[in-house]
Amino acid sequence: MAAAVAQDYPRISEGKDFAGLLDERKLVPHTHKISSSKVRQIISDAVKNANRKASRVILNIPEKSTDAEMRNIFLKEGRKLLEYFRQYCGDPPATAYQCLDRHYSEVAAEQFRNRTLQKERMNSGWRYQFMAHDCAQASRRFVTVSQLATAEADFNVTIGTKNFHKRKINIYVSVKNRTNTMGGQDWPKAIAALEAMAKNDPNRSEPYVCVFGIAMERGTRYMKAKRRGNYYSVNTEIWLSDFFWPFFANYSYEEIMNAVLDALMEEGQRVESATIGVSVPKELIESFGDWCRKYNLIDDGGRFPDARRLAMFLGGIIT
Repeated sequence: MAAAVAQDYPRISEGKDFAGLLDERKLVPHTHKISSSKVRQIISDAVKNANRKASRVILNIPEKSTDAEMRNIFLKEGRKLLEYFRQYCGDPPATAYQCLDRHYSEVAAEQFRNRTLQKERMNSGWRYQFMAHDCAQASRRFVTVSQLATAEADFNVTIGTKNFHKRKINIYVSVKNRTNTMGGQDWPKAIAALEAMAKNDPNRSEPYVCVFGIAMERGTRYMKAKRRGNYYSVNTEIWLSDFFWPFFANYSYEEIMNAVLDALMEEGQRVESATIGVSVPKELIESFGDWCRKYNLIDDGGRFPDARRLAMFLGGIIT
C-alpha cells in the first residue's frame, strides 16, 4: 500500500523528539474549564454506559434486540453458564465445598465474571472512550465533535487554527487503555485502518491527523516508527495520557484519575479481580438457578446444601 501523503496541518519544526508532530501552539486553545460537577457526571455516565455495553457484548446481544429476544438470550445463557461452571471447574470437591450453603445468585455472578474476564477488561477501555468523547463535547474547544462510532475511530473532532491559512483540522481518535493493549504486530494494521478511514471520510473537507489516545499511561506523544526508522504514517500520532487528557478535557491526567476514583468510590463501584464489575442480567441469574433446580443442586431457599451432590455434578458423575 502506498504511503499516505503528508497532511497540510501545522507541525512542530524544532526538536528531535517532537519534530513533525501536530503543533498545538497554532491551534485554538481551551478557553473554558469544565466544572468539577460536570466532570463527575461525565464519569458517572461513562461507567454506566460502559457496563451496559460490556454486558451486551459479553452476551452477543444485537443493538436493536427486543425485550422478548433478550429474555430468550438470557434463558439460553443461564444454561451455558452452568455448563461452563462444570466444564472449567478444576477441582470439583474443593469447589463444591466452597459453594456449600452459598446462594446460586452469588455463584452465578462469580462464574459469569470468571467466564468474561477478558471482555470485562474491555469495559474500562469503553469507559475512557465515553469520557474522552463527552469531555471533548463539554470543553467548548472544538468546532464539531462526532458521535461515538464502532469503526476504527471512536470519534472525531474538528478544531480551528490560529493564523494557519484560516484552516480547520479534523482529528480522528481511537482510544486505548495502554500502548500494550495491542501487540507490536497489530499496530501497523491499526494505523493503516485508522488513516484509511480518515482519508476516505466523505464528510471531511479539511486536513486530518489520526490519533491513538492512550488513557492510562504517562508520557506525551510520538509517532510510531518502523525498525528502519521510517514512520508507519507521518499523519498518525500516539498521544499518551499527559497530553491526551489536557488536550480534550483541559484536565491533567492526575486530575482525571483522581476524579474517576472519587466517582467510583462515591457510587460504590468496587473493583474486583482487576476490573469494574459488569452487571449480570437478573434473568440470566434466574435461568442459572432454574437449571440448578433441575439437577437438584439447590434447596427451596436457593442455596447449595449438598456439597457431595454438587461435587458429583461438577465431576461429571451426575449428568
